[in-house]
Order: sequence, then C-alpha cells, then structure tokens
Amino acid sequence: MCGIMGYCGKYDKKAFADGFRKTVSRGPDMSKTVKVGDGVFGFHRLAIMGLHEEGMQPFFFDDCYSITNGEIYGFSKLKDDLIKKGYTFKSDSDCEILLPLYREYGEKMFSMLDAEFACVIYDAKTDEYIAARDPIGIRPLYYGYDSKGVIVFASEPKNLVGIVDRILPFPTGHYYKDGKFICYNAIAERQKYSSDGIEEVCKNIKEKLIAGVKKRLVADAKVGFLLSGGLDSSLVCAIAQKESKTPIKTFAIGMVGDAIDLKYAKQVADYIGSDHTEFYMTKDEVLSSLEEVIYILGTFDITTIRASMGMYLLCKAIHENTDIRVLLTGEISDELFGYKYTDFAPNAEEFQKESEKRIKELHMYDVLRADRCISVNSLEARVPFGDLDFVKYVLSINPEFKLNKYNKGKYLLRKAFEGDYLPHDILYREKAAFSDAVGHSMVDYLKEYAEQKYTDEEYEEKRKQYAHATPFTKESLLYREIFEKYYAGQSQMIADFWMPNKSWQGCNVNDPSARVLSNYGASGK
Repeated sequence: MCGIMGYCGKYDKKAFADGFRKTVSRGPDMSKTVKVGDGVFGFHRLAIMGLHEEGMQPFFFDDCYSITNGEIYGFSKLKDDLIKKGYTFKSDSDCEILLPLYREYGEKMFSMLDAEFACVIYDAKTDEYIAARDPIGIRPLYYGYDSKGVIVFASEPKNLVGIVDRILPFPTGHYYKDGKFICYNAIAERQKYSSDGIEEVCKNIKEKLIAGVKKRLVADAKVGFLLSGGLDSSLVCAIAQKESKTPIKTFAIGMVGDAIDLKYAKQVADYIGSDHTEFYMTKDEVLSSLEEVIYILGTFDITTIRASMGMYLLCKAIHENTDIRVLLTGEISDELFGYKYTDFAPNAEEFQKESEKRIKELHMYDVLRADRCISVNSLEARVPFGDLDFVKYVLSINPEFKLNKYNKGKYLLRKAFEGDYLPHDILYREKAAFSDAVGHSMVDYLKEYAEQKYTDEEYEEKRKQYAHATPFTKESLLYREIFEKYYAGQSQMIADFWMPNKSWQGCNVNDPSARVLSNYGASGK
C-alpha cells in the first residue's frame, strides 16, 4: 500500500502535516510533500514495483504532478505504447505511466486501466485538480471540503478529521474534475446477460480467475497469501502455487481452543505444498485490540469489525515476523457467487439485484477491512476475485445459474475448479464466515464484553442518540461509541450495517453471522 493526500487549494500547513502523518504506516519507506499550485500533495511510499528511489512520488511530467496508491496491471504494454509515441520514463514503477497517459488521452485514460488505484493529479497548465478511483474501490479514497470550500482528498478518513466538516468516500468508478464526479465505469450496473451455458460459464470462470491471480503475482517485493481454509482463499493459493516454481508462503490464524479453519487451512497447504505458518490469538488480544481496530477501520459495522479482529492480528504477526510485503486475499467471491443468506433469494432477479448492490457497497465493508488491516501493518493487499474482467464476466452470467439449486453454495465456482487444484472435500466444503471460522469463541467474547458494559436501560437510552444506522444490539452500540470517539458525527461514511436482506423470508435476523440462519448446517464444523 501507499498513502496519498491532496489539499487542492490554499491550506494550513500544520493541519495538513498533522493529517498526513496519521497514515505513515501505509508507506513507511519514504514520505514526501510537494507544493502544487496553491495546494499540496503528500505521499507515503511502500515500495512494491520499482524499488529504487526513482519510483518515489509525487511524479512530475510536463507541468503535471500525480500521487497514486495502486497497482496498474499490464502496465508494461501501456508503457511500450507510450515509448513508441516518444515518451520516456525514469523508473520501473507502474504508476509512472499515469501522467503520460493523461497527457495523451486526458480523463479517457481511467477507463483504459486494468488497475486497483486511487490517484490525484494536478495539471499546472490548466490549474486543475483531477482525482479518480478504481471501479470497485479496492484502493481507498476519501474527500471533504474545508471551511473555505477547498476540496481535500486522502487515503483514509483519519487524514481528514479536523480538516473537513464532512468526510465521504470517493465514489467508485468515478473521476473528479471541475467540481463534479463523473462515472467512467459502472461495473455493477445491470448489463445484458451472457448466453453462455453452464460448461462455458465454468470454463470462463476458471480461465479468468487464473489470469486474475497470475497478474497479481508480479511484484518486485515478496508476496504471501492469507489462507483461511475456505473455498475462496484456498483457490487463490492453489492457483498461485501452480504458477510458482517454489513453495508459496501461506498464513492462517485462529483462536486458541476452537479455531475451526486452521485444520482446513493446513489440509490445503499440505495438498498444494505451500510453506505454511499458523498463528494463534487469545481472548485478551482480541479485547485489547478492539478499540485500535475500530480506529484503524473507521467503521461501526458489526460484520466488518468482527472479521477484522483475526485479519488485523494475522497481518500484524506477518509484518513482525516475516519480510513479506504483498498479500493476496480471497475477498469479493461472496458478493459474486453468493453468501449463505442468498440461498433464500426468492428468484434469480432478486439474487442479481443483491449481488449488484453488494458490489457497489463493497468499498465500505469487506474491501475496507482488507485494506485497513493489511495497510496499517505496512503491507499491500491484492484481490484476485476483484479482477475487473472477472467481475464483469461473473456479473453477466445468467443469475438462474447462480441460485443454489444444487444444495451447495457457490456451485459454479466449485465446478469450475474440479480436478487437481484442491481435494474434493475442500472444494465442496461449506465455509464458515471468517469471523466465525477463526473460532466461534471470538464473536462470543465480543458479545459478552458488550453485554457486561451496558445495563438494558443504558443501552436503550444511548442507542437513541444515533439517528443514522441506529445500534440494535449492545455489541453494535459498543462499536458505535468507539467509532464516535475518533470520527464524531461521521457515520455517513458507512451506508448502514452489512446484514442479510431482511425482506427475504428466513433472513429477518438480528445478527450478521451466518450461524443464525436456518441453512447454516455443517458450515464451520
């Protein structure tokens, strides 16, 4: 990861410096600020591609400056095309191509990128600031306006606290110019369904996911893999191992005593031949880390916070004990192929609507979790299931095929990888949610802690003060009060609680865990 911050007009030097330093962990290798027009750009670097100092940002080219947190996949071809047009480059950094692309194509360039990115550009020739974010929002970007109406962009909301009145997430698949946000890629909008049959669908799923993993293995820094033992992370690891000449490094975490998935993660690691490391966490570590995790995340959402506890502690252990710099993860599969609760979708149209909604909102939930837990530990997240070509194709599959008519969730994904990628019992095992799979006791400890903190009367009184996303359990109230301590009045950064679709029969539940659903069955055993 890297950290960026762009103050796009006259600014207070101390306020900018104070906000900018709050995310130095995103890029601990080097930090730099440059005055651009009346404003200022700041960049914290985590060197992944082009490890030499020439790859340090902000980049400058032809009266333009840019700061980018991102990975541009297939950048070599774009770079070669630009060289043929007469452009020259100083580094091996993928992000150096953005300013020549901007000079050549203007804002049209954003739709040309196969990338996870957030960037801000200053064009001195026109005295304009332009910003953009990838179509899924895998790389974070927030914005707000100071008391004088000057827009400020930053990687995380903590950069903007005290500088702007209202902090908002930059809309995904948009660019900003002339005070407007313009959509360049609405990847989750309804499109024409593919006419491919089941066999062709599975063939394409396999080919496109393999391609998505392969392009994310390219790095000048060392790469590792988060392995929970469930289908999604196991497939990413299995594909990567087939592409590697040496054992890949995989990592898993669980609660002392009842870590459901550690045994499955080890089964996968043994089967694919990875260099596997297990870490354990305790009740005390979970509870003592809770406030720090909520501050890091900038959310009050129950699901996100629960699932972040294990991920944060695992990434912390990886940072402290290894020289890994890049981590591949299994996020975004659920939103495409279904959760336990989407088994209750009343029809294919409702399934598709839910999938589109979740993809649009991902940047506030699972993608946010992966970014913060990994970046705060000075690592970079890469998400193969978020590959743009893969996501676009899976969303185009006839949703009738995605309904659980097979008595097995994510059937298409499982069928696509039948063969020697994973053992059959792993490929077809029902997976528990990550927050449950690290150990049911972890969630139970958090709920117990919240129950002890408030009397019933205190809970009812305190929850009423929050009109937006009103807490509905003592656990959600606990998280909201910690959130407000650091981000007072900024709850609109998160749309609501990430919960099953309560309008569906069987999904009107009061806890986001799949454990409370009637179809949970053998998941997590």
